[in-house]
Amino acid sequence: MKKINKSTFTLLLIFFISLLLWGCASRPEHQATLAPPEPENITQAVVGEELTVPEPDLTTAEEVRELEELGDWQENAPELAPAQPEIVYDFPVVINKQVEFYLDFFTQKHRKTFRRWLERSGRYVPMIKDKLTKAGMPLDLAYLPMIESGYSLTAYSRAGAAGPWQFIRSTARHYGLAVNSYMDERRDPEKAADAAIVFLNELYERFNSWELSVAAYNAGPGKITKGIKRYKTNDFWELADKRFLKMETKRYVPKLIAAIIIARNPEKYGFTDINYDRPLEYDIIEVPRWTSLRAVSVACSVKLADLRQLNRQLRRLITPPDLVSYQLKVPKGLKPELEANLAKVHAVVSTSYKTHVVAANDTLTGICRKYKINKTTLLKVNDLRSNKLTKGQRLRIPFQTTKYVLWDKETPAGEKGAHLVLHKIKPGETISIIAKKYNVPTHMIAAWNGLKNIHKIRAGRQLALYLDNSIQPIVIGAGLYKKRHTADNKAVKTSYTVRKGDTLWAIARRYKVKSTEIKKWNNLKTNMIHPGIELLLQQPDATETISMLQETEVTIKN
Repeated sequence: MKKINKSTFTLLLIFFISLLLWGCASRPEHQATLAPPEPENITQAVVGEELTVPEPDLTTAEEVRELEELGDWQENAPELAPAQPEIVYDFPVVINKQVEFYLDFFTQKHRKTFRRWLERSGRYVPMIKDKLTKAGMPLDLAYLPMIESGYSLTAYSRAGAAGPWQFIRSTARHYGLAVNSYMDERRDPEKAADAAIVFLNELYERFNSWELSVAAYNAGPGKITKGIKRYKTNDFWELADKRFLKMETKRYVPKLIAAIIIARNPEKYGFTDINYDRPLEYDIIEVPRWTSLRAVSVACSVKLADLRQLNRQLRRLITPPDLVSYQLKVPKGLKPELEANLAKVHAVVSTSYKTHVVAANDTLTGICRKYKINKTTLLKVNDLRSNKLTKGQRLRIPFQTTKYVLWDKETPAGEKGAHLVLHKIKPGETISIIAKKYNVPTHMIAAWNGLKNIHKIRAGRQLALYLDNSIQPIVIGAGLYKKRHTADNKAVKTSYTVRKGDTLWAIARRYKVKSTEIKKWNNLKTNMIHPGIELLLQQPDATETISMLQETEVTIKN
């Protein structure tokens, strides 16, 4: 038998230990294991989205440590909470040392946090209780989002759970909530409440115990079912006393009970003069696809923050393009004004500038990387002849902005500082290519023209673009290519019209660029190209003006 060397033995040992730990780890169905968010890089890729850590998660380690020090979970049968004529609970409330721990926890060192949760509850509890009443379920379940998220619509956990009820994606979609790049209905307080109520009702039908149902909401029904079979008990407190459930799940029920007890009688626990948020109220208006919340804000003179809070499910601050119309929530009483003005609001894309003060170790390359612009642009905007920088030097950094203006019928567009540009689509052009020519977002072109699908446009059709006077279109003419001059005065090809027999590889080699870059700049999914298609041969630049002498298909109306 061959001897195993020391390094091989160590690797095998690590492998088997990892396998053992993985097999022993529980995988709850509601709260996923702590893993990075799904591939979309949620904290950066989604425009306009605010994410916050669920406030109840901030004290998890502290709670677990102190609860473990309390010892057994059920020394005697839990005593019923003292009867109070004015308080009637419909969730099975008991008093034991774990519940008492949370009563102290919420009223002592974490008093400010719990007061904040009580204030937020005023906005959502009436709505949730109304839904629970219609479902014939305990109204005290309206306080479950308090221990899940503190009633925060922006709560997003490390496990990928989102919204006030902290659904992971798979569970949310199972219960009818849309989760995609434009919309996340886990953050819609009403739709998420509907899904949670259905989920909780199913759990109760399965376990016939609200304590076990709530525990299953946290750990997953599979985990609770295994515990019931293994220990032959349908009593949560008996199951919690076993070494089966994680402390994160054990604490869930007494934490909810304590939250219910205080929320139902806050004055008894010293929470006086609570400034409860006003109950959720709004009007609904049907708006077209691609409608921006910023446009709605201008149309009805309401703060964007207020619109955003009513429509937290819209991740990019625009309505989904795959729906012909969308039911948008607006502050109560503003619907008539919005209906009258929304069609008059136009988006105008412009270029603005911010200032960068050069630090001692700054380089031109580093500054370009930081602000995501190219060197030529930075040199030109600042009238620089070389790459040399001086500490304290102030550089202008261009960036794109979109403003929304309300155009009255009597007011010409030109007086609002904007041009209407009509672009005739050429054979082989895509929305992405056109967007790069004019340095505007693809979704803005779609919104301006009511496009259903940005991947399906017809040659010969005219597209309307509303551009500020500061925007200079990057115009691709009818010739094989055009040239611009860099700071070094070297001619650089900017576009190329594909001829018969051309390949992407050959074009890239001819103009000394990478084929992958050409694909990126032209939004090509494959290496297949067709004669007549116009290819960009460099990254488009917002501030460089290319000669417009040969342009014949753009009409500018003031």
